[in-house]
Amino acid sequence: MFPRCMGNLLERAQPARRTPMVTCRECEAEINQATEVCPHCGADLTQIDPAEPTRKKPTLGKILMRWGILLGVLLGALWSFLWFIAPPRTGNLAVDAEAHAVQALGDVHAALVAYAQAQNGVYPPSLEPLGDPARQAAQMAQSDGYQLQYTPGPSGADGQIHTYELQAHAGNSGYRNFYSDNTGVIRATREERDANSLDPPVQ
Repeated sequence: MFPRCMGNLLERAQPARRTPMVTCRECEAEINQATEVCPHCGADLTQIDPAEPTRKKPTLGKILMRWGILLGVLLGALWSFLWFIAPPRTGNLAVDAEAHAVQALGDVHAALVAYAQAQNGVYPPSLEPLGDPARQAAQMAQSDGYQLQYTPGPSGADGQIHTYELQAHAGNSGYRNFYSDNTGVIRATREERDANSLDPPVQ
């Protein structure tokens, strides 16, 4: 065991732990952080200083405004992206869309003719057996707001399909609707109805 004097020396050699100090808000004297009453001016340090700004919670209006600004920025960025990525479309949109619809009908008719030639004049019950040519034609028409509809004719005496009707329905008002059948003639109308075999041919 160390002598008592040696223990006292060791205790003195250890650095004293310094208590955090702050400044009194009244007299600005340095005081202990845990002090509740300033020993210099007697100010009550437990009371909140009314001069100190209080942190207010954001109101619902401010929160909605922030989200609105963020949404506007995101929509602007998305619009800019689509503006530069999407290919520009020039010319008369209605004329271009109608031309694509006519082309789609022609492509499907050609695929149906090729199928019938391979099947002894028999047409399929749907466009699925035609594969990619019919699928690509339908996608081209759909990209301009048109829907292709294939309607096989009634079965003949041999139980097979020998006729069909094909229509292109316009999704936009003012665009022409188109009709075609196994004759290959494409007909159109500007009336708000489906085209049929009595409408004039497309020139």
